[in-house]
Amino acid sequence: MKINISRHYLYILLVSLFLFLFVLLFAFLVLIPEGKEYREKRMELKKTTIKVNKYQNFYDETLGTLKDLQSKDRHIIAGFDNIFNPDRFEKQHKTYFSSLSLSKISKVEDENEFAVYEVNTTSRISSPTNFYNFLDAVNKSDWIIGVNFPINFKRDGEMIDSSFTMKVYCNNKDSNATASKSENK
Repeated sequence: MKINISRHYLYILLVSLFLFLFVLLFAFLVLIPEGKEYREKRMELKKTTIKVNKYQNFYDETLGTLKDLQSKDRHIIAGFDNIFNPDRFEKQHKTYFSSLSLSKISKVEDENEFAVYEVNTTSRISSPTNFYNFLDAVNKSDWIIGVNFPINFKRDGEMIDSSFTMKVYCNNKDSNATASKSENK
C-alpha cells in the first residue's frame, strides 16, 4: 500500500509540526517561568502598595494635625521669631506696675536650637491681682516668656515689691542658618 500524500500537504504538515513544537517550547521555556516571576512580583507589588497606602494615610493624618496645630498655635510660632526688646516690654507691661525695671539681659546657653535670655525683673505693685493680670498679659504678648520661680514679694507700706526672673525664648537664627546650609550640601 502506497500512501499518496502530495507535496503540498507534506509541507503544511511539517510547518504545522514545527509551529506546534515552537509553541510548546516557547510556552514551557519562556511563558511558564516568566508567569511564575510575574506572580511573585505582583504579590510583592500588592504588599508594597499596602505599605505605601498605610504610610500615605499616616502622612495625611500627621499633615492634618500639623496644619491644625499651626493654625491654632500660630501666635506661639510667631512669638519664637520675634526678637526680645526690653524697652518695648516695659512700655507694654508698665500699666500693671507702679514701677517696672529690667536688668541687663544675659544670654543663657542655647536649649534645643532656641536662644534663651534671662531677665531679672523688679517691680512695685499695689495688689497681687495686678501681678496675675501681668502674667495673663505675658501669655498673650509677642514673645515666648517663662516666668521662673521663686517670685519674691515684700510688703513695703501700701505697695508690694516683687522680684522674679524670666526666660525669653526665640529661634536661634545662627543655628538654623547653619543647619539649613548643612542640609543643602
